[in-house]
This record gives sequence, structure tokens and C-alpha cells, in this order.
Amino acid sequence: MATTSKTLFRGAATTNTATVLYTCTSPVTTTVVTNIIVTNTAASSGTYTLGLGGTNLATTVTVGAYDSTVIDLKQVLTTNQTITGGASATSINFHIGGVEIS
Repeated sequence: MATTSKTLFRGAATTNTATVLYTCTSPVTTTVVTNIIVTNTAASSGTYTLGLGGTNLATTVTVGAYDSTVIDLKQVLTTNQTITGGASATSINFHIGGVEIS
């Protein structure tokens, strides 16, 4: 069994909150999401939504102007489960890290 620390997603959010940011796909059988950082590079506040494995993790949560939100967690995704998310503006960025197990 191989384990690989990995950036699961890093980039600007889309304004579609159902955007798939990451999918646990074969040969990976399990992914452990270990941390999520949401940043806002704009001069005004914005909101973001995130889901893990079909369950809402954060729904329309505000992140202030030039601010960040850090989510430290240990959540397991299995094959074909996804991380979804989006935001009110593309100035919101997601940085999602974890470990893939295959």
C-alpha cells in the first residue's frame, strides 16, 4: 500500500458551487483530506461553499477582504467520491492538501 502526500486542488474558485475540485480515482482507493485554506484576494468580502463526498462541509461561508480561513480536518474519501466547491467571486482561492492511498 503506497501513500502519497499531495496537493488535491490549488487555484481560483469558479462561481459554480458544484464544481468538482478533486476526484478520488483508481488506482487510489482512499484519500484523506487533511487541510483546506480558503483565501480572498479582493478588497471586499466574499463567500464560499465546499462539499466532501456528497455532504456539505461549508455553505455560503463568508471570508473577509484580504483574509484567509484555515480548516484543519481528517476526512476520508473513497473511490469516485469528490470534493466540490465554488465561491461568489474568482478572487476566492482554494488550497486543499491530503494523502492518497493506493
